[in-house]
Amino acid sequence: MIQINNLTKKYADATVLDIDQLQIQRGQSIGLVGNNGAGKTTLFSLLLDLIEPTTGHIISNNVQVNQSEDWKPFTSAFVDESFLIGYLTPEEYLYFIGELRGQSRQAVDALMDQYSDFFNGEAIGQKKYLRDLSKGNQKKVGIIAALIGSPEVIILDEPFANLDPSTQIRLKGIIKELSSDPRVTMLISSHDLIHVTEVADRVVLLEKGKVVMDKVKDAGTFAQLEQYFKGISELHVADAAAVPPEIVNQEEE
Repeated sequence: MIQINNLTKKYADATVLDIDQLQIQRGQSIGLVGNNGAGKTTLFSLLLDLIEPTTGHIISNNVQVNQSEDWKPFTSAFVDESFLIGYLTPEEYLYFIGELRGQSRQAVDALMDQYSDFFNGEAIGQKKYLRDLSKGNQKKVGIIAALIGSPEVIILDEPFANLDPSTQIRLKGIIKELSSDPRVTMLISSHDLIHVTEVADRVVLLEKGKVVMDKVKDAGTFAQLEQYFKGISELHVADAAAVPPEIVNQEEE
């Protein structure tokens, strides 16, 4: 479904992404994890042709994404609030996305009804502009907008952030239901290791732009991830402890 080959992204002398090869099969649910700066959002931006690769390419369903727009009809995403249009109400925005994806207002209404529990009466029907909603309610609208038109590839960047616990639980149910469809391929990034290991069937760990772990989820995956990040944290603490006190004092000044 998705093939990544010799993909790099550089800014000046800094390489923020460097993936030799990564293949994602149709119907897989991929959990992408890594610390800040690991390259997760960069990878998503390349998948969505928001930025150009420095080298290499991504092929999605036999379409090279930076050379053709034929991937757009079967792909959707919500990366951040920049995807929204602040001066529209949630309903207006969803109708707008529906029109772009060839869906009637009735179909969009049906989708809003289907996910009314997810909205929980906090975004739809409030007569507020998107810019006036909380970050969590903005995210709810963006996530549901990404489901309009039954896309085959769904990309969600940090979907659990800014959501209250009840909504996170509802979202996990939505993602699991979507993932059960063999036609749907999902890519989800998250800093929450528990959530990502619950909803993904394969976990890819990025560190400084490189894939350092790629495995089908099993009973020990969460513990492996936890141990990895614990090791990184302990390394940072050790590095900090090695800095002479006079340098620390200078930095504090």
